[in-house]
Amino acid sequence: MLNQKVIEEVTAKLKEVFGQSPAGDIEKNLRAVLQGIFAKLDLVTREEFDVQQAVLLRTREKLEALETKVAALEASGDGRQAADKPAQPTPDS
Repeated sequence: MLNQKVIEEVTAKLKEVFGQSPAGDIEKNLRAVLQGIFAKLDLVTREEFDVQQAVLLRTREKLEALETKVAALEASGDGRQAADKPAQPTPDS
Protein backbone atom coordinates (compact mmCIF):
# COMPACT_ATOMS: atom_id res chain seq x y z
CA MET A 1 0.00 0.00 0.00
CA LEU A 2 1.19 3.52 -0.71
CA ASN A 3 2.62 5.59 2.06
CA GLN A 4 0.22 8.30 3.28
CA LYS A 5 2.95 10.92 2.87
CA VAL A 6 3.37 10.01 -0.83
CA ILE A 7 -0.38 10.34 -1.40
CA GLU A 8 -0.39 13.73 0.30
CA GLU A 9 2.56 14.91 -1.82
CA VAL A 10 0.88 13.82 -5.04
CA THR A 11 -2.37 15.49 -3.98
CA ALA A 12 -0.52 18.70 -3.13
CA LYS A 13 1.27 18.71 -6.49
CA LEU A 14 -2.01 18.17 -8.36
CA LYS A 15 -3.67 21.00 -6.44
CA GLU A 16 -0.70 23.21 -7.25
CA VAL A 17 -0.80 22.40 -10.97
CA PHE A 18 -4.55 22.71 -11.30
CA GLY A 19 -4.64 25.78 -9.10
CA GLN A 20 -2.21 27.68 -11.32
CA SER A 21 -3.75 26.69 -14.65
CA PRO A 22 -6.98 28.25 -15.82
CA ALA A 23 -9.72 25.80 -16.74
CA GLY A 24 -9.36 26.68 -20.43
CA ASP A 25 -5.73 25.57 -20.47
CA ILE A 26 -6.60 22.30 -18.80
CA GLU A 27 -9.39 21.65 -21.29
CA LYS A 28 -7.13 22.55 -24.24
CA ASN A 29 -4.36 20.27 -23.01
CA LEU A 30 -6.75 17.43 -22.29
CA ARG A 31 -8.34 17.81 -25.71
CA ALA A 32 -4.90 17.67 -27.39
CA VAL A 33 -3.96 14.54 -25.44
CA LEU A 34 -7.24 12.82 -26.31
CA GLN A 35 -6.92 13.73 -29.99
CA GLY A 36 -3.45 12.19 -30.01
CA ILE A 37 -4.76 9.01 -28.43
CA PHE A 38 -7.69 8.78 -30.84
CA ALA A 39 -5.37 9.34 -33.82
CA LYS A 40 -3.28 6.36 -32.72
CA LEU A 41 -6.39 4.17 -32.46
CA ASP A 42 -7.11 4.59 -36.20
CA LEU A 43 -10.82 5.23 -35.65
CA VAL A 44 -13.30 5.91 -38.46
CA THR A 45 -15.86 8.67 -38.58
CA ARG A 46 -19.56 7.95 -38.21
CA GLU A 47 -20.04 8.91 -41.87
CA GLU A 48 -17.42 6.38 -43.04
CA PHE A 49 -19.01 3.71 -40.86
CA ASP A 50 -22.49 4.42 -42.27
CA VAL A 51 -21.20 4.26 -45.86
CA GLN A 52 -19.50 0.90 -45.25
CA GLN A 53 -22.62 -0.42 -43.53
CA ALA A 54 -24.72 0.52 -46.60
CA VAL A 55 -22.21 -1.17 -48.92
CA LEU A 56 -22.33 -4.31 -46.80
CA LEU A 57 -26.14 -4.32 -46.85
CA ARG A 58 -26.24 -4.02 -50.66
CA THR A 59 -23.66 -6.79 -51.00
CA ARG A 60 -25.65 -9.05 -48.70
CA GLU A 61 -28.85 -8.39 -50.71
CA LYS A 62 -27.06 -9.24 -53.98
CA LEU A 63 -25.65 -12.43 -52.47
CA GLU A 64 -29.07 -13.54 -51.27
CA ALA A 65 -30.56 -12.83 -54.73
CA LEU A 66 -27.82 -14.87 -56.40
CA GLU A 67 -28.31 -17.74 -53.95
CA THR A 68 -32.02 -17.73 -54.76
CA LYS A 69 -31.31 -17.81 -58.51
CA VAL A 70 -28.82 -20.67 -58.13
CA ALA A 71 -31.31 -22.66 -56.05
CA ALA A 72 -34.03 -22.08 -58.66
CA LEU A 73 -31.73 -23.16 -61.50
CA GLU A 74 -30.68 -26.28 -59.62
CA ALA A 75 -34.29 -27.14 -58.88
CA SER A 76 -35.43 -26.64 -62.50
CA GLY A 77 -32.89 -29.08 -63.87
CA ASP A 78 -30.61 -26.52 -65.48
CA GLY A 79 -28.23 -27.29 -62.69
CA ARG A 80 -27.56 -30.69 -64.30
CA GLN A 81 -25.49 -29.03 -67.01
CA ALA A 82 -23.44 -27.28 -64.38
CA ALA A 83 -23.07 -30.54 -62.47
CA ASP A 84 -21.71 -32.29 -65.58
CA LYS A 85 -18.86 -29.77 -65.87
CA PRO A 86 -15.69 -30.38 -63.86
CA ALA A 87 -15.60 -28.50 -60.62
CA GLN A 88 -13.58 -25.29 -60.65
CA PRO A 89 -11.48 -24.62 -57.56
CA THR A 90 -12.75 -21.65 -55.59
CA PRO A 91 -10.40 -18.86 -54.51
CA ASP A 92 -11.14 -19.75 -50.87
CA SER A 93 -9.70 -23.27 -51.22
